[in-house]
Amino acid sequence: MSTEKYRKMYDKINRIMGELTPLKGDCGRLCGGACCKGDDNTGMRLFPFEESTLPQKITESGVRLVVCDGSCNRQERPLACKIFPFFPVIDDKGKVFVEPDTRAKRLCPLLSHSEEILFDKRFFRAVKKVGRILAKDEECLEFLRESTEEIDTYAGFLGE
Repeated sequence: MSTEKYRKMYDKINRIMGELTPLKGDCGRLCGGACCKGDDNTGMRLFPFEESTLPQKITESGVRLVVCDGSCNRQERPLACKIFPFFPVIDDKGKVFVEPDTRAKRLCPLLSHSEEILFDKRFFRAVKKVGRILAKDEECLEFLRESTEEIDTYAGFLGE
């Protein structure tokens, strides 16, 4: 897929996600934006070729990351920020599911108190739709598979 095709794909994904968050409203207000406090060594992983659509600083320390100072234009956040703390995981048959990203468990109170929270179903439908779009591209599909394996491995370490 060309850079222009990826740009169009991510534009479509961004329209689907819009302003949705797991809650109705900015969930970062609950925890003081815990997921937005990064430094030069931490950040959000980019999906394949997503860097062509973002204005933020991107580090190349083995993993492509967007690093921020805790304030951003919400429209220009990377996809990982928009779907946090959930992820469109993929099973061995290629079916997409939206599950908690266990890598975020220590950071995000939404995951540690999920049984007490009324989530926005529109958010989950959007993330699933985004996952299906990503799964149509071979490099994005591989990224989803690798991320799913990493999430499952981390969940195993947590005993979940």
